[in-house]
Amino acid sequence: MKALATKNLRSPVSSDIAARVGAIDWRQASHDLDAQGCAVLKHLLSPDECHALAAFYPDDTHFRSRVVMGRHGFGRGEYKYFSYPLPDLIAELRPALYAPLVSVANGWNETMGIETRYPELHEAFLKRCHDAGQVRPTPLLLQYGAGDYNCLHQDLYGEHVFPLQVAILLSEPGRDFTGGEFVLTEQRPRMQSRPEVVTLAQGDAVVFAVHHRPVQGTRGFYRVNLRHGVSRIRSGHRHTLGVIFHDAK
Repeated sequence: MKALATKNLRSPVSSDIAARVGAIDWRQASHDLDAQGCAVLKHLLSPDECHALAAFYPDDTHFRSRVVMGRHGFGRGEYKYFSYPLPDLIAELRPALYAPLVSVANGWNETMGIETRYPELHEAFLKRCHDAGQVRPTPLLLQYGAGDYNCLHQDLYGEHVFPLQVAILLSEPGRDFTGGEFVLTEQRPRMQSRPEVVTLAQGDAVVFAVHHRPVQGTRGFYRVNLRHGVSRIRSGHRHTLGVIFHDAK
């Protein structure tokens, strides 16, 4: 089963992934991002694809580094960053998801008065990262067991940061694990933080703000800072794929 699943991930999948991403209601997703700082993309991956991606975790040949969260005060659990070349499925997901999100990213920057604009193609954005010395791939697999959690944080890896990222739940809630909800917090100026708990099924993705986003106030738009994490796993094991669009130094 594992060998078959891995082989499927190495086969050409670009048209299928592109079709799935293209079929998403991006108008609604953009509205949700503007309103809440996150949006759920239902059924982005199949159960077989989820199982195959999670099966990569024990094989270190696919990864450039492993991080044990407890050693750094990040929480409990661990994750591994993929090395280049990425598995085919992840290599196709990155540019396919970037394409509809780049207009949101550029719109946010314009609204917040940030001069940076992002090119239409992910390949061009990666070149910008690599020219600045950000050459290490950032897609990652996260693994949690009972009692593990991920502290609230932001994934900022250098000067060039794409303001949106995607997390895809690879495990099935209620069967593979309990607990472990995706949590997003938003800190508005002179106000208490607002939490958002996102419910995901296996294969669902959540798109969310990496750092900050614009919010309409009585005197125009202002920036709010966001952090994300995962609540405590009550039982079982949870795997997640993180798709970050900028590379790291």
